[in-house]
Amino acid sequence: MTDAKQLLRDLITANHIIHYHGVVDAYGHISVRHPDQPDTYLMSANMAPALVSSPTDFVQYRVEDSTPYYNENAPRGFIERYIHSEIYKRYPHVQCVVHSHAEAVLPYAVSGVPLEPMYHMAGFLGAKVPVYDIEESYQPGDVQDLLVRTIRLGSDLAGKFSSEESLKNPSGLPDHNVVLMRRHGFTTYGRTIKEAVSRAIYTNINAKLQTSSSVLRSAVESSSSSSGSVGAFAHPFESLTPQQAKDSAASGSGTTDRPWQLWEKEVESQNLYTNNG
Repeated sequence: MTDAKQLLRDLITANHIIHYHGVVDAYGHISVRHPDQPDTYLMSANMAPALVSSPTDFVQYRVEDSTPYYNENAPRGFIERYIHSEIYKRYPHVQCVVHSHAEAVLPYAVSGVPLEPMYHMAGFLGAKVPVYDIEESYQPGDVQDLLVRTIRLGSDLAGKFSSEESLKNPSGLPDHNVVLMRRHGFTTYGRTIKEAVSRAIYTNINAKLQTSSSVLRSAVESSSSSSGSVGAFAHPFESLTPQQAKDSAASGSGTTDRPWQLWEKEVESQNLYTNNG
């Protein structure tokens, strides 16, 4: 069983890491399922992730409805905490959730261009990254600000991680590890804090790689076309095959301690971040 005190310290560190690596800025959030009370989860009050510094910055919420578990006068929380509660509710083995508006990923939530795994570190993206379009969930009278501000909207997003048929799978885990949110951002999860943070960071890196590779390819094609020559490409522009993605994800799943140790040292060396966990 995970020690609750160490879990909170890791959650503070995770807030700092995802800020340091550009996954979040003042917005975006991470939560963890409570290790001793799995029908609740822990998440910071409404504050910038970089400024989370103490266990007292967190609120314990009920998975059932995202209300505070023990303190009805708890500090104001994030409007979009239903992203987290509904994923925990639907998938009992999910232990950590990250929601991000990362600038590098947003073009794939806006342009209609699919986000695809470009290299082995992003194999967890799989053969397809689903897109949740909140507009399809709106009902008359809903506030249409793209925020997941209700249980219903959170449930619709959580459903995008798996098909209804696959929910019968006793693994209690989604089919997809990342879901893009149209005109908004993305959400990912992990069986541990370290896994969720790793997926969030490498989703962001993969998006940068896909964009820069596309731009480079287009530039050479444009130059070749205007000059009348044929571009000398060494190979086609392709993402990982489904088998490559599956095997890469399996190979990388047990290695999250290595980058975590580095990321932890990086944030410890920065004066901005304080961890009194």
